[in-house]
Amino acid sequence: MDTGDILGLILVYGYVVLLLVISEKVINKHPNFSRKFLHIMVGNVLFILPLFQSRWVMALLAAGPFIILTFLMSPYSPLKLKDRISTSGHGLGLVYYSISWAVLALIFFDQPWIIAVGIAAMSYGDGMAALIGKKYGKIKYNIFGDYKSLEGSLTMFLVLIITLWVVLTYYAVPAKPLVIVSVALVATIFEGLTPKGLDNLTACFSAVVTYILLTL
Repeated sequence: MDTGDILGLILVYGYVVLLLVISEKVINKHPNFSRKFLHIMVGNVLFILPLFQSRWVMALLAAGPFIILTFLMSPYSPLKLKDRISTSGHGLGLVYYSISWAVLALIFFDQPWIIAVGIAAMSYGDGMAALIGKKYGKIKYNIFGDYKSLEGSLTMFLVLIITLWVVLTYYAVPAKPLVIVSVALVATIFEGLTPKGLDNLTACFSAVVTYILLTL
């Protein structure tokens, strides 16, 4: 483990702890907003990825422990912890988030911008869709057992167009408009089709697959 890995771990854990503290400050009055704030803002770890020098450090030490931690904070935990961030909304949403990051880190460590595309889709995109959809969503639809809103889906599409451009620019990768729009559209469609918190997984991996197919 070299200096970059150590610094990356310090920043990831320090940043997540800071987010948990901030979320806890508003959770009593706004539990859904607090959970979504955490969901969205954790996505900023994608800007830390270039520091890591080891695939295994990123996957097993940075992402992996959060799979266990978020599960223990979920309604399915054998410890029965009363964490309202995880129990509001989909109980395993943050667990799926952590799993996605770990899997992407193992597969695409040498192409961190691909990991970042997936993280952006499930954090900024899916998170903003749920936040705006819950507050302003009037046009509802239910395809496979979970109500979504047209307003939320449109928000996800527009947010992803902006954030994917920022992400690819940050990684000095050509941000082709057709690729960005296509990735945003596919991720939005899969998020809208997928019920029960699994939309974290489908938004993430559909975005990654679409990006790969369009940039081969």
